[in-house]
Amino acid sequence: MKESDLAYFKNLLIIWLDELLDKAYYTAVGLREVNDPLQDPLDRAVLASEHNFTFRMQERERMLINKVKESLEDIENNVYGICDECGEEISIERLKARPVARRCIRCKSAQEKIEKVIGS
Repeated sequence: MKESDLAYFKNLLIIWLDELLDKAYYTAVGLREVNDPLQDPLDRAVLASEHNFTFRMQERERMLINKVKESLEDIENNVYGICDECGEEISIERLKARPVARRCIRCKSAQEKIEKVIGS
């Protein structure tokens, strides 16, 4: 991969990480700001459901933050864009679509086929 491509992806990943961390911070602050004790059982149930959804989204975003950090480490270690499975380069097009991709499209497709068979 060319240096200009690495610089592009590093910048993209840094911006993405900053956005994810900001969102996580403001979501956490928003959850803490609910001080009004709700008396209506339906209101409490709705709030609990919203919090549950928010916690699930936070967990997904936490996992994505970890993937972004791993990709930034890969750039520093000169292994970014190399498939974890076969060791071949991951295409620039795939990385543009999914900058945290760890497998080339061929290996990812094979993995998904296996998961589909196992999940059936």
